[in-house]
Amino acid sequence: MGDGDGMDAERAVREILERGGETWAVVGLSGNTSRAAYGVAAVLQRYGKRVVPVHPKAETVHGERGYASLADIPFPVDVVDVFVNSSLAGAVADEAVAIGAKAVWFQLGVVDGAAYERTRAAGLAMVMDRCPAIELPRLG
Repeated sequence: MGDGDGMDAERAVREILERGGETWAVVGLSGNTSRAAYGVAAVLQRYGKRVVPVHPKAETVHGERGYASLADIPFPVDVVDVFVNSSLAGAVADEAVAIGAKAVWFQLGVVDGAAYERTRAAGLAMVMDRCPAIELPRLG
């Protein structure tokens, strides 16, 4: 269960960060500067990613308009970055598949093995229990 062996996980990390696309929907991102999502979104922007906040409040964050749900975003999304409780993450992964995203990224501490299997079976790249703000600088 989980993301297979370490090599598979590393390959998925590299694939998503280098070739996954530029538009990242960050689920759980709001204007709350003390939340991890806020800082990670800033790092993603520094690395040239477009960050789209997805949160019930639909706030504008880091200069990007927010949406209440993935389904509300009126343009294609490449990667769905998930900052919600593990118990809610599987539903978000299913929404990511439904909107045609290329990849799903579950943040540190977000783990759902069944969602991982479903998402991979649907043909999406997926990383679980990792942080792109940690992985991006490592790519060099």
